[in-house]
Amino acid sequence: MRDTSFLIMILIMVCSETIASSSQMLLKKSAGITYRSRIREYLNGYVICGYGLLFLSMLLTIAAYRFSDSYMNVPVLETMGYILVMILGRIFFAEKITKNKVIGMCLILAGIVIYYL
Repeated sequence: MRDTSFLIMILIMVCSETIASSSQMLLKKSAGITYRSRIREYLNGYVICGYGLLFLSMLLTIAAYRFSDSYMNVPVLETMGYILVMILGRIFFAEKITKNKVIGMCLILAGIVIYYL
């Protein structure tokens, strides 16, 4: 049963972090647009969908705790979001992936691997 719960927790966290990273892409897209009024900066489709997805991600993260046997599993897996944001930023905004970003990504992955050893 533990293996099944652990796998469910990982799947939920992958979904949650993918949704959270997508949310950040929508918010970044909105930030790059000039709006006619201050209210439009905060009440537009990108921002509303971005925060809606962020809320959904939060609910999924809370659900993942239910399947986790350690309170540390979920926060450790949340660090995947940094990697996803970097990859999505490259795809959608043509941001450069620098040597420092690669080193940071490797350190994050190493931390996850070390934690689960």
